[in-house]
Amino acid sequence: MSKHKEPADVDLTRADTFTRWTKVSLRFSDQDSLGHINNVAYAAYVEQARVALIDSLLRSRGKDAGIDYILASVTIDYRREMHFPGAVDVGARLLKIGTKSITSGYGLFKDGSNVATATSVNVFFDPATKKTVPIPDALRQALERELAGA
Repeated sequence: MSKHKEPADVDLTRADTFTRWTKVSLRFSDQDSLGHINNVAYAAYVEQARVALIDSLLRSRGKDAGIDYILASVTIDYRREMHFPGAVDVGARLLKIGTKSITSGYGLFKDGSNVATATSVNVFFDPATKKTVPIPDALRQALERELAGA
């Protein structure tokens, strides 16, 4: 039995759930015909935070091990609408470590209010063979330290 919280146990609507943050400016072009930020823009905000999180955790370690990662899924739950102008603060954290994948979670906050939550799964693969691979032990240990600290 894992000593870490499972994804369902982590409340992504609470800002104190996160220690890693990415601030993203809202663009005028992110609005839709109703005058609020369009749902596809939320995905771009999550992507910016996901890339920052995963690069900080994996990029140098994974490249040294001859592996990389690909996005397998993203799920977004929209909780409130947002309006231009301003910025959205996206909290990011590791939620789960699998055999060949990691799950990360995100909370999007505008003016201190949670507007959306998201999760994503990234799978590790060998760029030479284009096959999925188990997470190397050294990288797994680093990920487990990150998860324990979250």
